[in-house]
Amino acid sequence: MVKDKKKGSDSKKAKKAEKQAKQATKGEKKAKSKQAKIEGSDAEDVDLDEVLEEYRRAQEQFLKVTETVCEGPPRPRAASTILASPSDTNNLLLFGGEYFNGSLAHFFNDLHIYNIARDEWRCVTSPNAPLPRSGHAWTRAASPHHVYLFGGEFSSPKQGTFHHYADFWRLEPATREWTKIEVKGKDRSPPARSGHRMTYWKHYVILFGGFQDTSNQTRYLADLWIFDTVQYVWHNPALPPAQLKPDARSSFTLLPSEHGAVLFGGYSRVKATVALKKKAGKGGHGATGTGQKNVLVPKVHEDCFYLRMALPAADAGPLAPPTVRWEKRKKPANTPSPSRAGATMTHHKGRGILFGGVHDVEASEEGMESEFFNQLFAWNTERNRFMPLALRKPRQHQKARPAEQRVNRRGRGQANEEELLRQLAALESGASLDDADDIELDKKEEDAAADDQVPVKEMPVTMEPPHMRFNAQLTVQNDVLYIYGGTFEKADREFTFDDMYAIDLVKLDGCKEIFTRPVEDWVATEEEEAETSTTSVDDGLPHPRPFESRRDFFVRTSTEWQEILMTNLRWKNIQPETMAVKEIKAKAFELSEEKWWDCREEITALEEEQEAAGIQEVVSLAERGDAGAEKVKQSWIPSYPPSVNALSLNANASQLQNRLPRPHHRAPLLSPPRSGSCTTPSADHAAFLPVSQRTALAAFATSQNGWLAMGGYCLPPRSTRGSQAQRSSSGMASMTMGTWAPQPHQVDFSARKKGVVSRQW
Repeated sequence: MVKDKKKGSDSKKAKKAEKQAKQATKGEKKAKSKQAKIEGSDAEDVDLDEVLEEYRRAQEQFLKVTETVCEGPPRPRAASTILASPSDTNNLLLFGGEYFNGSLAHFFNDLHIYNIARDEWRCVTSPNAPLPRSGHAWTRAASPHHVYLFGGEFSSPKQGTFHHYADFWRLEPATREWTKIEVKGKDRSPPARSGHRMTYWKHYVILFGGFQDTSNQTRYLADLWIFDTVQYVWHNPALPPAQLKPDARSSFTLLPSEHGAVLFGGYSRVKATVALKKKAGKGGHGATGTGQKNVLVPKVHEDCFYLRMALPAADAGPLAPPTVRWEKRKKPANTPSPSRAGATMTHHKGRGILFGGVHDVEASEEGMESEFFNQLFAWNTERNRFMPLALRKPRQHQKARPAEQRVNRRGRGQANEEELLRQLAALESGASLDDADDIELDKKEEDAAADDQVPVKEMPVTMEPPHMRFNAQLTVQNDVLYIYGGTFEKADREFTFDDMYAIDLVKLDGCKEIFTRPVEDWVATEEEEAETSTTSVDDGLPHPRPFESRRDFFVRTSTEWQEILMTNLRWKNIQPETMAVKEIKAKAFELSEEKWWDCREEITALEEEQEAAGIQEVVSLAERGDAGAEKVKQSWIPSYPPSVNALSLNANASQLQNRLPRPHHRAPLLSPPRSGSCTTPSADHAAFLPVSQRTALAAFATSQNGWLAMGGYCLPPRSTRGSQAQRSSSGMASMTMGTWAPQPHQVDFSARKKGVVSRQW
C-alpha cells in the first residue's frame, strides 16, 4: 500500500514536472514568435537615415521649381496640412501626409496647389523642399508673403521605427520656393516633435506642445516656443513655476487672437493607478488582498487657456523676447458633448470652426467602442461659447425675371455700342457705312480674359455634412470652409477618406462636393482575416436562411436592404429622394443577391446538416380564392412516421417560441399567408418546435381549398373529416381531430409549373 502511494506521488510529480516543462517551452515559443514579429516587422526596411538620404539625392535632381497640372486630385493621405494661400485668395496649399493601407505606410512631401476658380490641382516639385513627413504643423505670418513649417514624423514602411524632424522651413506661396531656416547652437530651437500646433501674432510665430514617439514610449510635450520672423531667432520664455499653464498634449486647437493666442482641448496619455485583486490560494485558502499598478490611460482635454502676449519694451534690444503669460479660462459654454478627440478646428473671423471627432469608450478587454461625429460648431473665442452650425436650404429667388431683363437690356446696349463704333471706324477709314459690318473691333482685355476662362463643372450639393470622421484637414478661404480627407475606423481597420468638400460659412446653404473617390482596399493581416472569417456571419446585415432562394430572401428582407441602400447613398452625399422607387428596389435586390452568394457555402453546409437531421422544406402551395392567388411562406418541418394518426394542439405561438432552443436547433412551423384565408396563427406569431420531438406536431396550415400539410403527408379537406378549427384574436390556434388514416402525399403540379412549388419531399 505504501509502495502504491509512493508510485502515485512519483507519477504526480512527474506529470507536474512535464506540465511545467511544456509551459516553459510554450513560453519560449511565444517569446520567440513575439521577437520574430518585432524583428520581422521591419525586416524589409532599411536604415531610416539611408532612406532619407536617398530622398535628398532624388530631390536634388530637380534643377528648378516646376509646376505641372495634375490629372486629378492628389493621392489619399492622412495627417497632412492644408492652408488658404495668404498671397492668392483663389488658391489652397496642401503639403505632406501619410497613407497606411494596413500593411505598409507611405509618406509624401509633394506640394499641391488647388485653384478654386478652375477646380484644378497642380503639383510643385523643387530641388529644395522638406523631406516626406506627416503630423507636422504650419501657419501663415502677419506678412502675406510667407508660410512657416516645423517638425513632423517619418517611419519605416512597416512602422517599426520612427524619426521625428526638428527642421524649420519657410515657403513663399507666390513663387513656390522653400527655404530652410537654420539656427546654430544647442537648445536654441525647438526639439523634434509631431502633433504640435502653430499660429501667429504680429511678426511672431507661436509653437506649443506635441509628442515624441520612440517606439518604446510616447512622451508628450508642454513647452512654448516663439519665433521672431524679423530677427530670425527662437525664444523659449521662462515661465514662473507657480503660474498655471497647459498640461502636455497634442492634437489641440491653437488660434490667433488680438492679444496673443487661445488654446483649447487636446489629447494625451497620463499615468493612472489601478487596483489589482490578488487571487486566493487553492481551495479558497491563501492570502487575499489588493495591489496597485501604474498604467497610461488616454485623456481628452477640455480646458481652455489664453496666451497673452506683449511686445518688448522700446528700450529693449532687438533680440529681446516678447512678454507672455498663460491665463486659464473657464470651460467654454455649450462644449460639444461627449468629449471628442481628433476634432480639428480652423480660424475664421474671430472664431474657430470645428468639425468631426471621435469619442472612445474602453468597453472591455476585447476592444474599444468608438463613436464618430460629423457635426459643425463655431467657437466664439471672445465670448468663449460654442454654437452648432446647421445647413439650410437656399432661399428661392422669386424676382429672377427683372434681373434677366436687365441682362438682356445690357446686352442690347452693348450691341448698339459696337455698331456705333463700327460706323465710326468706317467713317474714319473713308469706307461706306454698308461696309461697317465687316469691320472687326479690338476686344477689351476683360472680354478676352473672360473668353479664356475655363468652364467649371457643376458640383453636387447636399444638405448633410460629410461622413463622420476624425483628423480632417480644415481651412477657410473667402468665407468658405474646405474639408479635406480624414480618417474613419471600423473594427480593427482604418480608412483614409479621399474627398474634399466646401461649405459657405455665410450662407450655410449646403455642402458642395468638390471631389470624392472610393476608399482604397485595406490589406488585412492574418489575424484580422481569421477574425473576420469567424465573425463574418454577424455583420449586421440580413442573413439568408437554409433552403431560401435569392428572391425569397429579398422578399423577406426587402425593407431592411432598402434602408441599408439609402444609408449608403447618404454617406456618398446622394439623396435617395431623387431616385425612383423602382431603381431603389433594383439596387437593394443587388445588395441582397451579393449577400446571398457570399453566404452560399455556409448556408449549403447548414442545409446538409438539416437534411441529415430529417428537416425538409414544406412545399409552397398557391392559394386560390376570390381575392386572388397568394403564396404561403416557405419553411421546414421534421419528417414523421406514418403512425402519427391523431393530434391535438392548443398553444400560443409567441409563448411557445420563448421556451424553445436557438433557431438552428429547431424546425419552424409553417408560416401561413397574411390574409385571413387560413385558420393558423399569423406569420408574426410563428412558433418553433424542437427537432428531437419527432412524434409531435410539426406544422399545419389550411388554405381555401381545404388541404392541410403535415409531416410529409396531406390530409383530406375538413368537409370530409368533420373537424372544427378556429382562431382567436389573441393568436391562439385550437384544433381537435378524430382518428383517421393519412393519405398519400399529393402535389398540384400545375402550381409547380408556375414556380410556386420549389421543392418536393
